[in-house]
Amino acid sequence: MLAIFEYNAGNQTSVKRALDHLGIENEITNDPERLDKADGIIFPGVGAAGQAMDELLSGGKDEILKSLIWQEKPMLGICVGCQILLDYSEENDTKALAVIPGECRLFNPSWEDYEGDPIRVPHMGWNTIELQQECELFAGIDPEANFYFVHSYFPAPKQEFVIGVTRYGRDFCSVHGRAGLWAVQFHPEKSGRPGLKMLKNFHKYCLEAADAE
Repeated sequence: MLAIFEYNAGNQTSVKRALDHLGIENEITNDPERLDKADGIIFPGVGAAGQAMDELLSGGKDEILKSLIWQEKPMLGICVGCQILLDYSEENDTKALAVIPGECRLFNPSWEDYEGDPIRVPHMGWNTIELQQECELFAGIDPEANFYFVHSYFPAPKQEFVIGVTRYGRDFCSVHGRAGLWAVQFHPEKSGRPGLKMLKNFHKYCLEAADAE
C-alpha cells in the first residue's frame, strides 16, 4: 500500500486517482500507524511554501514526516512537496524541512528562452528531464518524454543531490534526492503515460524495499 500524506496543502486527490487507475492500493492519511504500515509515502503539494509549512507544523505533522524519512521509508515528493524538503524557500521567506541541503529560488524573468524572449513566470506546461545520474524512477521511460510543470520557484539542492535538470531560461534542478527519497518538481500524476510509469516504478521500488527488510 502507498500512503499519500495528508496535510491540507497538497493535490492528494489527483495523485489518488492516478494510483487508482494503475490498480495500486493507496490511501490518503497522516495517521502515524497507517503511514508506518505503508510500503511507501507520496508527499504532494500545491500552492505556496509558507502555507504548506504552516500546515505541516500544525499538530507536529512535520515531525511525523521527518521520522518516516529517518526510518528510510521510501518517499516521493511532488511539486511543493519537492521544494520544502530543502532547507529554505524564497517563497514567503520560509524555513523548510531541511531534509535535503539546498534552497528553493524564484525564476528570474530576465532569463531568455530558446528564441531569445524573456521567460514567463510561472513555468507552466510540458518539458523534458535530462538525467544527471541514474534513477530507478525513470526506468523504461523515454529520455525525450515530457512531464507537466506549473511553478514559479525551483529547487536548488546541493549538487550531489541533483538527479535531473530541465531547461527553462537556463538549466534548473527538476529531480533531486537519493535512492529511496526522491523529489520531482513536475506532476507525474498529470503527465500522462510517462508520469504513470514513474508512479509504477516508485511502487515497484517500495515493494522491493519492503521485501528486502
